[in-house]
Amino acid sequence: MKLKDRVAIVTGAGRGIGRETALELAREGAKVVVNDIVQERIDAVVGEVKAAGAEAIGIKADVTKSGEVQRAIEEAVRHFGRIDILVNNAGVFPFHPLLEMKEEEWDEVLAVNLKSAFNCTKAVLPVMVDQKSGNIINISSIDGGVIGLAPGDEGLCHYATAKAGMIGFTRAAASELGPYSIRVNAVTPGACLTPAVEAIAEDFLSGKRAMPKVQYTDLVPIQNRFGQSIEVAKAVVFLASDDSAYITGQSIVVDGGYTTR
Repeated sequence: MKLKDRVAIVTGAGRGIGRETALELAREGAKVVVNDIVQERIDAVVGEVKAAGAEAIGIKADVTKSGEVQRAIEEAVRHFGRIDILVNNAGVFPFHPLLEMKEEEWDEVLAVNLKSAFNCTKAVLPVMVDQKSGNIINISSIDGGVIGLAPGDEGLCHYATAKAGMIGFTRAAASELGPYSIRVNAVTPGACLTPAVEAIAEDFLSGKRAMPKVQYTDLVPIQNRFGQSIEVAKAVVFLASDDSAYITGQSIVVDGGYTTR
C-alpha cells in the first residue's frame, strides 16, 4: 500500500469526489480524517472507511471559519499524532448569472472554494513544518481556465474565479513551502458524475434549466462520457504518494481530454 500509516484529512468528504478520495486513501493504507458540515454524511463515510479496514475519525467543521478549522486540526493531531496529507476538496457551485449575482453569493462561493484552502493549509503548516514533511492536494476545476466553453456553465463566474485562484494558490504555496519538504499540488477535474452534477442533469431534463444545444459529453474525446469520482481520487493518491516525490506546484488535469479542444 502506497500510503500505509499516513494520516490524511479530506475536507468536504461527505459525498462525491471527497467521499471517493477518502475511501481511496484508506484503500492505500492511510488513516483518514473525514470532514464535512453534515454529520450524517460524516458518519456514513467513516463507516465505509472502517469497513475497508482502515482507521478513521469524523470531524464536523465549517472550513470557511478559521476557528473551527483550528479546532479540527488540533483534534486530528490529538487522535493520530501527526498529519501527512491534506486534501482541500470542499466546494460548492450554485448557478448565479453575473448580472444578477449578489455580493453574499459571490462571498459564499469564494469562501467555500478558496478561502477554505487557505484556512486549512495555514492550520496544518505548524504540524507539517515540525515534521519536516507534508503533502497538500487542492481540488480545482477546468472551469478555472476554460469557463464558458462547457455548455451550461453560464452563471459560474464566482466558481471559476475561485478555482483559478486555487491554481495560483497551489503554485505560490509550493514555492514557499518546498524548503520545508512540503509539496503542494492540484487536481483539476472536468465534470464528474457526482450527486451535485446529477442534480444539474435533472434540472436540464425537468426543464428547470434550458437544455444546451451541445452536450458536455459530446466534447469529451475519451468515450464521450463524464468522469468518475474514483478517477479523480486516484490522481489524488498519486500526488499524495512517494510516486510523485519530485512533483510540486503542478496541476493534473483529469477531464477525458475536454480541454484539448
